[in-house]
Amino acid sequence: MKIATRLLIMLVLVFGFAEAKMFQTVAPEKAELLQTGKGKLYCPNCGMNLVMFYKTSHAMKQHDGSTHQYCSMHCLVEANDQINADAQVVDVSGLKFINAHDAHYVVGSSKKGTMTMNSKYAFAAKADAEAFAKANGGKVMSFADAVKIAGKAINKENMMIDKKRGKMAEKGKMMYGKMCKATDLPEFASIADAKTHIVDSGVCGKLEDKQFQAIAIYLFRKGK
Repeated sequence: MKIATRLLIMLVLVFGFAEAKMFQTVAPEKAELLQTGKGKLYCPNCGMNLVMFYKTSHAMKQHDGSTHQYCSMHCLVEANDQINADAQVVDVSGLKFINAHDAHYVVGSSKKGTMTMNSKYAFAAKADAEAFAKANGGKVMSFADAVKIAGKAINKENMMIDKKRGKMAEKGKMMYGKMCKATDLPEFASIADAKTHIVDSGVCGKLEDKQFQAIAIYLFRKGK
């Protein structure tokens, strides 16, 4: 078996195993998608799968009246200059969206975060947040305080994310060359845009979500 083929098989196994182990992930039927359109399954800021990162999902209405749903507080804060009063977050206990300003956040627990090293999980009931913090560590605080922490960490986290994306782009380039049909590609405005195109067009066949993510990162960075 060729080295490249063995590596591709290994990537499939690693990506699939990682997806199955994430705390943030829920069954598709339990996830609520508030945004619409072909790319409704993906965070418009980073392209990550909203079902896989559902427990850290946030949503907010935009100036044009549409709703954007983000995989994390990091993406919510990065993508918006101002946080509206109608910002929403998933209640980890009930798995339904609630007003983020009324939520009780546990920041810095041992549960892995999304797009951050300092995890942030929200709860409708303060008692649930306190129980989660007791079991997993972290500090219970308001949405406003959690947003301040996220904002201060944006630049440092983006450096970490960009480094990781560089490595994923290398894998994506290899997978695109081996697994995808040669075709003319449009210009992509975002990673989510690239991911939506390759998934809907079928040019790369059926892959794991993280493989689509790696290829989308490669295509987006390639076109910049």
